[in-house]
Amino acid sequence: MKKFSLFILITTMFLLAACGNNSDADSKGSTLEQAKEEGKITVGFAGENPYAYEDENGKLTGEAVEIARKIFKELGIEEMEGELVKFSSLIPGLKAGKFDVITAGMYITPDRCEEVAFGEPEYSIGEALAVQKGNPLDLHSYEDIANNPDAKISVMNGAIEIDYLKAAGVKESQMEIVSDIPANISSLESGRVDAITMTGPTLEAALETANAKNIDRVEDFTQPTVDGESVRGYGAAAFNPSDEELIDAYNKELEKLKESGELLETIKPFGFTEEDLPGDKTTEALCSE
Repeated sequence: MKKFSLFILITTMFLLAACGNNSDADSKGSTLEQAKEEGKITVGFAGENPYAYEDENGKLTGEAVEIARKIFKELGIEEMEGELVKFSSLIPGLKAGKFDVITAGMYITPDRCEEVAFGEPEYSIGEALAVQKGNPLDLHSYEDIANNPDAKISVMNGAIEIDYLKAAGVKESQMEIVSDIPANISSLESGRVDAITMTGPTLEAALETANAKNIDRVEDFTQPTVDGESVRGYGAAAFNPSDEELIDAYNKELEKLKESGELLETIKPFGFTEEDLPGDKTTEALCSE
């Protein structure tokens, strides 16, 4: 009887403790409520010019940075704690609770939609290709690389371009996976690979920053196709799926920027044009493709 009473007592204490913990968790409120109360939010950015980078004065800026900064300010969150990380660290950082939001050069894809919840698209851009000066292998498309077994291409770890290359028939043995943009440029300049690929604005900014004189951008590059359709990437901020209130609030402010024309004015300084706006494409449609 004493053992049974002791069991009941321990069980009751455990349940009370659990209820107390839930109350504590509930009292903290949603991510949006916490951010408004504290006046700050933590955002993970992939260090990729022109999406997110530090300027010559050490200020964090870029297309994704300035969009997020404007939106969070409109939501009453004055301070955006931005951190530059490797692209491949964005989703793991979000899922681990290191960031409240992640963005910068991240396309909305069905696979990623299974891991995170995307906001609505903020831009749409195509791919680009750079080769050694003079384009000695005459590469003008991903298919050209696939058709030349001696051709090698460098691409960043976790980038959507890996999927595009595979769809074009490029073998994994032809790819050199690197950690960041400088490593990508270096692999081409050193002659380890014959080409590199990334989005158009990123490549343009990377070549300008590196002052790469022995590298040419392929001007007549044929955009990749998947299942017979030309591919354009649509980028957006990503959130934890449970943060529905934050996602809805972010999307509402983003829509205001689109309708007023302020979105275009925000991204123009970073090399984006009206052609790079997302149009009427939705995250729901992109996640189901």
